[in-house]
Amino acid sequence: MGRSLARESAMKILFQMELNNDFSSDALNIFFENNSFEDDEKEYILQTVNQLNENIKIIDENIEKYAQGWKLNRIPKVDLSILRIAINEILHRKDIPVEVSINEAINISKKYSTNESSKFINGLLGSFVRDMEHINKL
Repeated sequence: MGRSLARESAMKILFQMELNNDFSSDALNIFFENNSFEDDEKEYILQTVNQLNENIKIIDENIEKYAQGWKLNRIPKVDLSILRIAINEILHRKDIPVEVSINEAINISKKYSTNESSKFINGLLGSFVRDMEHINKL
């Protein structure tokens, strides 16, 4: 399957969790029972969901900050899940290049959302990364 499809699967479970307002380990276990993954794919999904649960407040604050006037509840749930994964990777996964996180987010949004969503996601993540790079240079 690979990292790209593992990332898609992470988006799917996060989307499901968001829709059902159920971020429990039971929901994740059911997802794993109903889908088959290689060990490294399962590890990526599990790490991603756990990191998001631990850091959701700061991740969502960044999404809202760069969404330019959009409240989280107005952002489509698919797009929100994609953004959460990308920002989590940028902040917490130093083994994944920033460019890869952004490109994968755009590709997933093109597959599961709209053309406008991919532009929104690209713009939001681009602004987020530019500000991070500026802060890191200080």
